[in-house]
Amino acid sequence: MLRKLFVAVGLLAALTLSAQPRGTAPGTLFEDPDAHDPVAAFCDGRYYVFTTGLTVMSSDDMKHWRFEQRVLPETPQWAVEKGFRGMPWAPDIQFINGKWYLYYSYSRFGKNTSAIGVAINKTLNPESPDFKWEDQGMIVESIPGRDEWNAIDANVILDEEGTGWLCFGSFWRGIKMFKLDETYTRMAEPQEWYPLCRRPDGTAKDIAGKDDGLRPDPRGTDFDAGNGAVEAPFIFRHGGYYYLFVSYDLCCRGQNSTYNVVVGRSEKVTGPYIDRDGVSLMYGGGTVVAKGNERYAGVGHSATVTFGGEDYLFMHGYDGQADYRSKLLVRKISWTPDGWPEIRL
Repeated sequence: MLRKLFVAVGLLAALTLSAQPRGTAPGTLFEDPDAHDPVAAFCDGRYYVFTTGLTVMSSDDMKHWRFEQRVLPETPQWAVEKGFRGMPWAPDIQFINGKWYLYYSYSRFGKNTSAIGVAINKTLNPESPDFKWEDQGMIVESIPGRDEWNAIDANVILDEEGTGWLCFGSFWRGIKMFKLDETYTRMAEPQEWYPLCRRPDGTAKDIAGKDDGLRPDPRGTDFDAGNGAVEAPFIFRHGGYYYLFVSYDLCCRGQNSTYNVVVGRSEKVTGPYIDRDGVSLMYGGGTVVAKGNERYAGVGHSATVTFGGEDYLFMHGYDGQADYRSKLLVRKISWTPDGWPEIRL
């Protein structure tokens, strides 16, 4: 049942994405673009947004957007050899040591058959003579029967010492993190892993139906491998803390979407991440940052960035004024006196 419903969700997401970006010529301008799983960056005086499908948009003002050429127009050879087809998912863009690193995922709907890869470019400006995406291959993969986690929704954070950490994951055992090596394109050896966030059994029962057949938690807790509705991690440093933003509940259902963004914080990049009420994100905690309203059925898959001294939350929302298509949302973040992020949706 779980697999069939995830397939339906994936097909709905693919149709939503293809409605505008996939058929849109580079250079086309939009004020209210469709987008799914956005991340943002600033390069050579312009803002850039990358979304699922590795669609790219640029803007001078974060209001009027121009579609650029897609990253990786063909499936990388490593992904072909792994049997992946179709569009890559949920990118993350990071500027590290003078280069841009674009992390992305491939996955098979309804299974935790998935993998994370990375491509590098010297610039995001397609008019620069240095502009060229060079794929670096796969960083990590998940295999059903071997792994009870899902290698999607990558986000990379550098700690105060410059060490790279890749967090990722979804329903299958929640959100995890591992250390990267000095190239930021491979897992460090010896391996170093940390769990960051999980949801209690039952938080996604409305899509899971009956038991999904995965093994229960060997520690005997009330957590289930496939029923914890959490995904899309993004870690952001502010005021001496690391903030872990994740998306709870259900995406990709148009009017019936229940997606929302929650956050916890930690003094250490590896956690534990605790919400405003003192509850760990490993036990279902999370302070709400953004949730649906009368216009947007659900909002989520966020990225937090700093532009011009201001912090912004980029995410997508299912817009009731646009047939509940997935729209790009950009909101300025304000911080409470005790250091918690807030936005006005």
